[in-house]
Amino acid sequence: MYRNFNVRDWIKEKYNLLICGIDEAGRGSVIGPLVIAGISIKNSNIKKLEEIGVRDSKALTRKKRNFLFYKILDISEFICIYKVDCKTIDENVYQRKLNKLEGEIMSTIIKHLAADIAYVDSCDVNINRYTNYLKSNLDLKNNTSIIAMHKADIINPAVSAASVIAKVIRDQEIQMLEENFQNIGSGYPSDKKTMYFINTWIKEYKEFPDFVRKSWRPIREITCKQSKIYVKFIDCTRYV
Repeated sequence: MYRNFNVRDWIKEKYNLLICGIDEAGRGSVIGPLVIAGISIKNSNIKKLEEIGVRDSKALTRKKRNFLFYKILDISEFICIYKVDCKTIDENVYQRKLNKLEGEIMSTIIKHLAADIAYVDSCDVNINRYTNYLKSNLDLKNNTSIIAMHKADIINPAVSAASVIAKVIRDQEIQMLEENFQNIGSGYPSDKKTMYFINTWIKEYKEFPDFVRKSWRPIREITCKQSKIYVKFIDCTRYV
């Protein structure tokens, strides 16, 4: 009769904990913002995320992500979104502080959402170090338990939902750039359309637009081939 009884599940259901999931979209892109999103959701509604098909945004089509976006908004308690522009990203990459920047933003989201447990996709190879950094940014009165992990967007439904939110918002940002400038592609360096757009732009205007991340290696390599602006980026290996 009691064989399948799980104390932990019973506690979670009884107290209906508020769960937070946080993830980002666009970290590896050379065009457009880095988007970091967090959601808070009642533990009793986590199963609903699984039922509607929420999973890592990279495993979903754009049409499916857009469909899930509004479903997630309905199921969640609160949503928190931060967009980091290219200038800020460049400044932090040059100082080797991109992980810290992402951690600061994730800590801020944790404060805003005030959940009982926060699941976070760790950008640091050292999970314990990243967890401690997130905690160090919180005040002593914050009682949120932080669980950082690698591939959290695949493992945890709340983080998967946050990844969908972040990806849809970033897609919207790229779409607006596409409407204004056309043929920019996905914004990732692996996209030939994106790199062709950037190469064509730099040949014509002799400088990069403000929506391109100048600190990224593929962009630095382009810079070094353009002798007229070479002086701005003499050391192409310094930030590799």
